[in-house]
Amino acid sequence: MSSSKSKSVPLYGIEIFSRKEGKRQYEVEVFDSNRHFEVHYPHRHDFFEILFLTNGHGMHTIDFKDYTIKPNSIFFLSPGQIHSISLSKDIYGYIFLFSPEFFLINKTDKNKIFEFPFFYNTSDENPPLELSNANDIEFLKQLFVKGCEENIAHAPDSEEIIHAILDLILMYCKKLYPQQSGGSGMKKGRLMVKKFKQLIEERYKENFSVKDYAELLSVTPNHLNETVKNVMGRTASDLIEEKMIIEIKKLLLHTDLTATEVADTLNFSDQSYFSKFFKKHVGMAPGEFRADKK
Repeated sequence: MSSSKSKSVPLYGIEIFSRKEGKRQYEVEVFDSNRHFEVHYPHRHDFFEILFLTNGHGMHTIDFKDYTIKPNSIFFLSPGQIHSISLSKDIYGYIFLFSPEFFLINKTDKNKIFEFPFFYNTSDENPPLELSNANDIEFLKQLFVKGCEENIAHAPDSEEIIHAILDLILMYCKKLYPQQSGGSGMKKGRLMVKKFKQLIEERYKENFSVKDYAELLSVTPNHLNETVKNVMGRTASDLIEEKMIIEIKKLLLHTDLTATEVADTLNFSDQSYFSKFFKKHVGMAPGEFRADKK
């Protein structure tokens, strides 16, 4: 395969955004126009990201959805999400990157991350948390500032302090983030949907069916479908197909793979079905879509 065909949307680890050597599980620092790393947009991560912007403006695109950047807004990214960002020169804020392993330190509940409504979001969008209360803004700002200081100090207890700061940031943002209504049954349903969406992110290349994902979640296909429909008003197939369309678009727009090669990459056994599937959801054939966007 030629180098041009391998230029798919890159997947980055935390270490590429770090000025320190070795494998990293977290990074917290100031985010401004001087923060330069050799990365390409759009890209995706294998870690979580919290981006708190206190000044400036721009546009943040997450999974093909555009969000306007305003002062005192916080963006959250889960592993696997594709994003690109356009920023004004006066942009300023803070960024906290952390691996799933770092988050789980000292936690017995391995599903704890699913409690946060902004990660593996169960809605169709991934909107930022827009802060308006001066006390909330100042409190969160001080947490990020202290995290940056400890990251630079790299003292014996710095990592533990940074981990505690991360937990506090997440819990406070959870309190402020718009909550969906519903009782304990609905909360359990949302947890399953989040796990389902995480699995889709991890296994989409295998082109699994609802039945396959249901087996991974140890539930029946009917139960998975009913739960997704109750939480999101959509079917499990809708979420699987939506993710697949996003990935097909990425490969068509950001690589030189032919439509046949894209179909093979995403485990479509039949090229004709692949074309019909794409046209049904997008309104044009894969080749037409690529030509239209070039």
